[in-house]
Amino acid sequence: MNGNERKNIQSGKRVTIVLKQDQSSGKLTEGIVRDLLTNSSSHPHGIKVRLMSGEVGRVKEVF
Repeated sequence: MNGNERKNIQSGKRVTIVLKQDQSSGKLTEGIVRDLLTNSSSHPHGIKVRLMSGEVGRVKEVF
């Protein structure tokens, strides 16, 4: 599932995100969503979330 739509992402879902420092390389980090940080219904670069690990990034894929 696409990470650009807020409706696809809920707390507790497993996702892959790209961290700010990894944007140039495109390296993905997998984790479980704790908080949704983007308030709008969609974002072209992905909805920003905080994972259970505390890492913050934009969602690229939802499982």
